[in-house]
Amino acid sequence: MHGNAFLTSSIIINMSKSITFQVQPGGKLQGEARVPGDKSMSHRSIMLGSLAEGVTHVKGFLEAEDALATLQAFRDMGVEIEGPVNGELTIHGVGKHGLKAPKNDLYLGNSGTSMRLLSGLLAGQAFNSVLTGDKSLSGRPMKRVTEPLATMGADIKTTERGTAPLHITGRAGQLTGIDYAMPIASAQVKSCLLLAGMYAQGVTCVTEPAPTRDHTERMLAGFNYPVKQEGNKVSITAEGSLTAADIDVPSDISSAAFFLVGASIAPGSDLLLKHVGINPTRTGIIDILRLMGANIEVLNERTVGGEPVADLHVVYSPLKGIDIPEHLVPLAIDEFPVLFVAAACAEGQTRLTGAEELRVKESDRIQVMADGLQILGVDAQPTEDGMIIQSGPIGGGEVISHGDHRIAMSFSIAGLRADAPITIRDCENVNTSFPEFRDLATRLGLNLVCREEA
Repeated sequence: MHGNAFLTSSIIINMSKSITFQVQPGGKLQGEARVPGDKSMSHRSIMLGSLAEGVTHVKGFLEAEDALATLQAFRDMGVEIEGPVNGELTIHGVGKHGLKAPKNDLYLGNSGTSMRLLSGLLAGQAFNSVLTGDKSLSGRPMKRVTEPLATMGADIKTTERGTAPLHITGRAGQLTGIDYAMPIASAQVKSCLLLAGMYAQGVTCVTEPAPTRDHTERMLAGFNYPVKQEGNKVSITAEGSLTAADIDVPSDISSAAFFLVGASIAPGSDLLLKHVGINPTRTGIIDILRLMGANIEVLNERTVGGEPVADLHVVYSPLKGIDIPEHLVPLAIDEFPVLFVAAACAEGQTRLTGAEELRVKESDRIQVMADGLQILGVDAQPTEDGMIIQSGPIGGGEVISHGDHRIAMSFSIAGLRADAPITIRDCENVNTSFPEFRDLATRLGLNLVCREEA
């Protein structure tokens, strides 16, 4: 069931206005910009800063609905957090065992990261909690975290479908470490189990089938919490505490991805994106675009707070279709909606396989992108675990984003190569990850107008 048909009252407050993007065809992207802070790191800075001893200062925090949902959840559990003001926060850590029982349910909006990571963190607390979310989040699978947590001794009840709300009975001192081989590469599952492992007896080990983003491990180390990494295996114990740290969150490569693709497909584009996080577990978008023939330079590489950062210079270059290597899929999982747009502009055929994970994101991103591309006249054939796209002209039309922020932004970028206007419905959730998207995109050269309808 797509759309906003069945909304609880708390969601209607957040989504009373429906937002439509209207994109005029053509244009090019020029200039320089710093896109907002990394969403994954913004979430984790709140979680670990709250559990640390001492005061943590955060710069570059993403002031978007998903990360703010995490911030509010920790305020609801008794953590004093000042800000955000211009992306700066001060977190007065309460220590590993200092969280207090929330008076009400913890409402996490659209944020799957918040819900999955908090389920691990809260399983080992001395109090009970309930995690709820909006309609989209309430449809996303949670058994992938609740089942391994149950083997650690966690007590978490889901709906019959394995979805939120999650009713968590705190089992302080009763969790036991496990050795878990993840069936699907997922940074959220890995992070959830590591956070639970901080409260479990013995060792908690997580083995990945393929590398996924490692922000949790890096940030735990940044807060002086011992984490052991051997190849694709990470382990943690309850023997440790977090020490407050200063964090400078780099720009989110998932947000930069829209502009990397836009400048690659629009003739005459020349764009510099500054201070972008280039964590090697996240740079699949750069690798895939380069394989397609994109002209992307990585400049001024440096390390900030344990995370690699660089400036990305991208100039228009004709793209060619490729078979996307499966080993790059987990390193670009959130960027595929806009990569499908790049594929439509790339000469020949592009084929994606091994990406069934896309079917359980904020929407079924394989089906929703295929439907939208077909409406615009592109030959895009969905498969069980990916898509086959033939290059061809992009026409105009009306597409529905199904409340998925990345779908809405991807079809906006398609306007750069369209030959008629594109209307994108249901764009409210762009605010969950990238509220500045419209202003930044128009400043750099995209002809985008936003309409709010009550």
